[in-house]
Amino acid sequence: MAVPISQSPPTASASSVGGETPRYTSALASLTVLFFMMGFITCLNDILIPYLKAIFNLSYTQANLINLCFFGAYFVMGIPAGKLVQRIGYKGGMLVGFLVAALGAFLFYPAAESRAYSLFLGALFVLATGVVLLQVAGNPYVAILGPAKSAPARLTLTQAFNSLGTTVAPLLGSALILSNLPDLDTPASAAAIDVKAVQIPYLCIGAVLIVISILLGLLKLPVIAHTQSEEDPNRRAWHYRHLVFGVIGIFAYVGGEVAIGSHIVSYLHLPDVMGLSPKVAGDKVAYYWGGAMVGRFLGAYLLNKFNPGRLLAFNSLGAVVLVLISVVSTGEIAMWSLLAVGLMNSIMFATIFTLAVAGLGRHTEEASGLLNVGIVGGALVPLLFGLVADASTLRWAFFLPVLCYAYIMWYGLKGHKQAEA
Repeated sequence: MAVPISQSPPTASASSVGGETPRYTSALASLTVLFFMMGFITCLNDILIPYLKAIFNLSYTQANLINLCFFGAYFVMGIPAGKLVQRIGYKGGMLVGFLVAALGAFLFYPAAESRAYSLFLGALFVLATGVVLLQVAGNPYVAILGPAKSAPARLTLTQAFNSLGTTVAPLLGSALILSNLPDLDTPASAAAIDVKAVQIPYLCIGAVLIVISILLGLLKLPVIAHTQSEEDPNRRAWHYRHLVFGVIGIFAYVGGEVAIGSHIVSYLHLPDVMGLSPKVAGDKVAYYWGGAMVGRFLGAYLLNKFNPGRLLAFNSLGAVVLVLISVVSTGEIAMWSLLAVGLMNSIMFATIFTLAVAGLGRHTEEASGLLNVGIVGGALVPLLFGLVADASTLRWAFFLPVLCYAYIMWYGLKGHKQAEA
């Protein structure tokens, strides 16, 4: 999943010595690491879901409580995280975020040792809270760190590293975690699963996060001073319907993307699709997120050449067609058509976000907060996806992402047009 960005950063200035232009190389380098880790941690859920589903013999609905806990943290902790960052600053927010995320990663050890699903969910919520803090602090900081006209280039670069994290995570996760799963899903085989397969990777993640926080603490980052602007007492961001529709668009995009990504392993394991082992299927997840990474580089060029709304609608239509091809076919056609949806996803978040905040001026920051709330779609849509899969079949559940992409197509064609509600 792409992490949120601010396309219209607030007016800001950084302190400098002797009137020299501040250099942001070290700060931007640290932010690329931050975005990589956010992508890596988020996408590792796609590997965690089939692992915990096997070890606890969970239904699809129960397994999707993982997404509910992780993305639900955006809804629960988003506003408190924003207030904390306002109080302690961008660097302080990132430091606390790394430490909280590390704590969550370390909690996976006792959760696995006790083989208690509820403890896993609690550890995941703590980990996600740290990611929310990193996001709330990192997104606006990278947007205002340097000249405003070069902000899109900086944001594209950091999103590319986020995508690199989402691409690497399935490969590493399937090698370390899913390779330990048995081919048969039975209570006896579940009891024999080695919990160290999840303990050791998350201990390593926690250690890496601690090291990064120490290095970040030693790094002297530029201090950004915001220019204050007057508040409009009679109008708020939600008075603009293209923003409200955009929040729903973010909800639909994140929900559809996560619902598909979280069930690729289970889908490719089906006998009438590919019948792959969890480990081999986990390797294939990298193509889904890797397609998004490639698409972002290509999309950065295309968005300068074509109308963003129409390009968004085109990609959404492509996603609808690819998902439908997958659910009505079998074998490699079913597999590759679903994996190719990642390429269609590539430009969606940034384009929806940009269209949603267009023309909002002083309300942009408030609008950005509302759009962040829309990320809770990554918690709710996969849960509904699991309910549909349990009530019918996994194939039928994929019609839910189709509805999500259909809405995004409408938003690209009509819903983004500016008109006050």
